[in-house]
Amino acid sequence: MSFYQSIIRPLLFRLPSETAHEIGIETLKTALSTKFAQDFVAKRLADKSFGELSRFGLTFKNPLGIAAGFDKNGIVVNQLSALGFGFVEVGTVTFQPQTGNEKPRLFRLPKDKALINRLGFNNDGTAKVVERLKKLNPNCVLGVNIGKNKAVENEDAIENYKASFDLASEVADYIVVNVSSPNTPNLRQLQKADVLEKLLTALQSSEARMSCPLLVKIAPDLAEAEIEEIVDICLRLKIDGIIATNTTISRENLKTKIDEIGGLSGKPLENRSNQVIRQIYRHSKGKLSIVGVGGIFTAEDAFEKIAAGACLLQAYTGFIYRGLTFARDVNSGLAEILQTKGFKSLDEAVGISVKL
Repeated sequence: MSFYQSIIRPLLFRLPSETAHEIGIETLKTALSTKFAQDFVAKRLADKSFGELSRFGLTFKNPLGIAAGFDKNGIVVNQLSALGFGFVEVGTVTFQPQTGNEKPRLFRLPKDKALINRLGFNNDGTAKVVERLKKLNPNCVLGVNIGKNKAVENEDAIENYKASFDLASEVADYIVVNVSSPNTPNLRQLQKADVLEKLLTALQSSEARMSCPLLVKIAPDLAEAEIEEIVDICLRLKIDGIIATNTTISRENLKTKIDEIGGLSGKPLENRSNQVIRQIYRHSKGKLSIVGVGGIFTAEDAFEKIAAGACLLQAYTGFIYRGLTFARDVNSGLAEILQTKGFKSLDEAVGISVKL
């Protein structure tokens, strides 16, 4: 057990979840505020086993990124890169700033290696986050995840997303359309085929789209037919990829007795996430880039998602539970697994557990 897991995590877990998260962000911001400090840490935690990975026109230094939700306001992008993450997805940001839902709104389930959150897109607003990111020289691929303001009705969602999209495209290497958070009322209705197609078509027609890859993040709670409809839309509109998956509203097989609404992330999501990844890969015949997220704690977990069809990975809850060496441990372990199994590259392993 690492120093973080034996000493630091127990101390942080005595604090309210959101307080501990804020302390973690502030500690990263302060401790790794200089390029010297970032380079010093990166030399010890960065893993170069993968060389360069080319995905939707971008070059990634490794396949593991930090998922949206951890650094909502783009405060510790280069600090996270120094810890070994190959890309950082900022957000979710909304066009207008939001305070989010009432606290408490973030809960730990240690017995399940999980979190429940109902944060509700609390963020500084797209314009402020973009101005912050303009002052940054990112050390990794930078994604921006955009969502809908709570006060905006679904029929007005397109303009709300488009306003954020146009701003975010000034700084983002890629943009993710989040229509799958369970914590904004009726947001998931935007995943319905006809509604989603109108939204993505509108974003596709934006001038900013020409220079910015576009992905969509979906829920794990969709039916098979709904997932296939979304895949068909993405292929038809030439969307660059799908992030699978967001948090789940399911509470099946939890060891913890808890009666809190919100999205569940972590280990309980792993199998369902893998199922969705396999379905997307199979239905698209491997033609759609998939970012696999949900329940990654170890290199073995990461490999399962690659084998299911993911070409990139993201984590959040695993990082909270495993600590500062998490990205290095997963990346180096994944590289070792690939070598042991005889793969010459990560690309050779993508989708090997799926019959097309």
